Amino acid sequence: MNSNLWYRFLSPLQRILFSPVSLPSRFLVPIICAVLCAGGIVAFLWWQLTTSTVALKAQLPSASLVTSPEFSPLLPVQENSEDSSLLHLRQGDLLALQGEWGKAQSEYEIAVQENGGLIALRKLAQAELQRRDIKGAKVTLEQMKRSGARDEDILLFEGIILLRTGEMVRARELLENATESPQKHYGLTLLSIMEGNHEQVKQELTFVIQGWEPVLRSYARTLQAAYDEFALFPESPNIHLITLIARSLAQVQECELALPLLVQVTQEQDDYRDAWIVEGYCELSTERYEQSLHSFERAYALDPEKPEIQYFLGKSYAALGNHQTALTFLQYALKNGFVPETTIRQLIAQEALQTGNPVLTLEQYDALTKLPDAAIATFNDFITIALEMSQKEEAYLKATQALKQWPSDPEAFALLGWAALETGRTDEARSALEQALSLDPNLESAREKLDQLK
Repeated sequence: MNSNLWYRFLSPLQRILFSPVSLPSRFLVPIICAVLCAGGIVAFLWWQLTTSTVALKAQLPSASLVTSPEFSPLLPVQENSEDSSLLHLRQGDLLALQGEWGKAQSEYEIAVQENGGLIALRKLAQAELQRRDIKGAKVTLEQMKRSGARDEDILLFEGIILLRTGEMVRARELLENATESPQKHYGLTLLSIMEGNHEQVKQELTFVIQGWEPVLRSYARTLQAAYDEFALFPESPNIHLITLIARSLAQVQECELALPLLVQVTQEQDDYRDAWIVEGYCELSTERYEQSLHSFERAYALDPEKPEIQYFLGKSYAALGNHQTALTFLQYALKNGFVPETTIRQLIAQEALQTGNPVLTLEQYDALTKLPDAAIATFNDFITIALEMSQKEEAYLKATQALKQWPSDPEAFALLGWAALETGRTDEARSALEQALSLDPNLESAREKLDQLK
């Protein structure tokens, strides 16, 4: 299959992680002949790696991410009948996909409060670990124990916490003395990576891949892919292997373990662009915003045209409160063909609001409503901003477009009723709002607007 095709459908964070890691330029010439001779083999093996990646990412539908391994790095997902908790779990997963771990944690906390059970506790622990909240993760771990989590799952959480706090000796003692399980061998895999014992890493990965835990099997294959890719370039330097491993760790939400490896690489090879990109991604994901800015600035100096670098520079500046500079880089990224377009335009709209530029914000939402994957919430955003800017006719026109696109959606009728009300079309407003309530009697936005007509 065409690797460029599947690459376009990944999120910005995923595309950074799944893009091939290149060798530093000074190492390319000695191995170029070998690469050319092995071209056919490389193409075949790369096709295998990308195919397995697509299969993993296919489990990430935009509407429901609860069952995705991407957001259950330690444990499998179980069904939960609580609609409210599921709603917050899904919202948390969407935020985590965007790298908004602080907001994701808040959603998971609500899910726990609303009886989300073990699945909510697991996701909360993941978010806490991602945000370096070791104290919070330990509290959540105790809650998991009281809720009946499996011993092997508790083992893996405890092992990862020890690894995150640098307690390697205790981690090895805990894991080696545990009964056999994929969780045990996955923990030993991570420990061996940190110790630099790559032969043991490969042995442990074999146990995990052959084990009964599907999520850990997927993660083990991701880590194994780093070694498989490195094997294609036997004469390449060790820092290339370390960068590949660090990228794989980032893919399995282990940025805290990846960062020391990446620092080692960039200290040895200051012009290694891909290492700076993954390092910046991990720093941004773990809320080290000053450090992520430095890493992406270094990557930008090496490759100023890459839109992903411009995008993450914008994200880093935004996190630090420098919204004008963030807006500049985000606009560069859009101009240079950043995809998905929805993501970049939404961020530009947000940063434009932060800089007091509602006209640019409205332009972005207008463009978003014209995209094939436009959601009704985007039309709502446009109408809200347009009315705030007293562009009432533009809001009304957009509401009519929304209803044409979703002729049976109560929210579309509510939007039309609102815009008609604001433009003095009283009869049309009443009719649209009543139709909205007939389709959904619990739609409070429509009921509130209808009350204004009484």
